[in-house]
Amino acid sequence: MDLTWNEFERTDMRVGTIIEVNDFPEARKPAYQLTIDFGAEIGIRKSSAQITTHYKKENLVNRQVISVVNFPRKQIGKFMSECLVLGAIGKEGDVILLAPDFKIENGLRIG
Repeated sequence: MDLTWNEFERTDMRVGTIIEVNDFPEARKPAYQLTIDFGAEIGIRKSSAQITTHYKKENLVNRQVISVVNFPRKQIGKFMSECLVLGAIGKEGDVILLAPDFKIENGLRIG
């Protein structure tokens, strides 16, 4: 089914910087708990991400990512996910994060 332009515009994708990464041992599949700074307008949000195949915790801090920030919050075990970090999903289910090529202002909208 095709997406209309109005439907696409409702998806609020923003740039944020990962400021904290923790293991998520309760997750069904290997994942990290991320804390992401989206700037003054949106603030700090948390997300769960199954990105352990290609990323180590220490390499994620201060990395910018693209996330959808207007999904409803989702309870994942004892963790509340507040945004969806975007990535390309490989054949094996491995995820490669979407990110800007250059350091830019947190909270900028993707369009």
